Amino acid sequence: MNISTRFLSLSIAILLCTFSTARAQAQMPENPQDLLRVGDKVIKVNDSVYLAQGFGNTFLVVTPAGNVVIDTSNAAHARTHKKLLEAVSSGPVKYIILTHAHGDHTGGIPLWKQPGTQIIAQRNHVEFVNYQTRLERFFALRNSAQFGFPEPQSGAWAGNYGAKIEPTILFDDKYEFTLGGLTFVIFHTPGETPDHLSVWIPQLKAAFTGDNYYESFPNIYTLRGTPPRWALDYVNSLDKVLALKPDIVLPSHGRPISGNEEVGRKLKRMRDAILYVHDETVKGMNAGKDVFTLMREIKLPPELAMGESYGKVNWSVRGIYEGYAGWFDLNPATMYDQPASSVYADVVRLAGGADAIVKLATERLQAGQTSEALRLTEMALAADAANQPALLLRLKTLETLRDRCRNTNERGWLDYAIRTTKAKINEKH
Repeated sequence: MNISTRFLSLSIAILLCTFSTARAQAQMPENPQDLLRVGDKVIKVNDSVYLAQGFGNTFLVVTPAGNVVIDTSNAAHARTHKKLLEAVSSGPVKYIILTHAHGDHTGGIPLWKQPGTQIIAQRNHVEFVNYQTRLERFFALRNSAQFGFPEPQSGAWAGNYGAKIEPTILFDDKYEFTLGGLTFVIFHTPGETPDHLSVWIPQLKAAFTGDNYYESFPNIYTLRGTPPRWALDYVNSLDKVLALKPDIVLPSHGRPISGNEEVGRKLKRMRDAILYVHDETVKGMNAGKDVFTLMREIKLPPELAMGESYGKVNWSVRGIYEGYAGWFDLNPATMYDQPASSVYADVVRLAGGADAIVKLATERLQAGQTSEALRLTEMALAADAANQPALLLRLKTLETLRDRCRNTNERGWLDYAIRTTKAKINEKH
């Protein structure tokens, strides 16, 4: 897989935050790929900061002594971003700052890097990039499934430590430099990733927050797979930014937030929402409740509701629970290497065959119990993989779930399941 394909593939499943406005939360696009549109104009934030918006934003900070680029978007959008921003200023790029190592922030490095350009990242960047490269094929297959892309080709496994490391400056907790009269204070703010950083320019009272803030409940667990994203890291990192009392916050997805009062209101709401979900999950764990009970029970109170167009509370509950405790649920059956599905066919046979299970699944679907209906179709198909009534009911159930879905990641996986189910139906003809 070439570099451009690699960065695009990684970036697409890692984050879909352009779909983040109030209107977006109320209306889903027909195709999640529609979220990948790149803007065709530059947003002037102030006399020093300019923004090219797309799947991932690119920021250009202009100074008399040269320019600073903060994040570089994905490989597919980076060329357009560079053209737009260079029309504002074609001064030398002295620094590139990477808020974290996701591909929708690093994809444009080769375009922006010049002789002498310093690239800054937090020290955990090295391991995180190696992690992504280590599992490159795993993620490529999942990206392909979620977004309906052709399955990508990749070469030999790069090994455990085969990633290309672009940064020239790595720091632990804090790094600071001055350029053209502006001070850039960079500090470690883990949350979205372990290498996440934020940038503070005190003269502008501007904070660049990467992916630790966007207009949705955050993806504390992402369906494509991730190391644990610790909820308390998000909370502490947002507190660091709030303590600066910024007048403007510039997230790497979506539009800037202006005004100290509005910045405080939005960032505090996200911080408090994350802390609420974390604390309720921990309280439930200590009370002996299982993860599925907590996924059903924990809801944000109205004053903390912020939409779930990207992350979802119930996925986050499970991410927090299993991040703390791992996969074992106290059930001895789960200690062994046979999943529950290994006995589905036996249960179906005892119940009278696949048709009997399909009848029950139909009743569940009609009663609005869609996830239960979906489980039952799994059982019927475990006994008879080509059973047309089961396949057709599974398709109807998936389409019902998709039609009421308002989350981009959930929509992508439902679309994938619909495609594969249709393919199995058509195998009979």
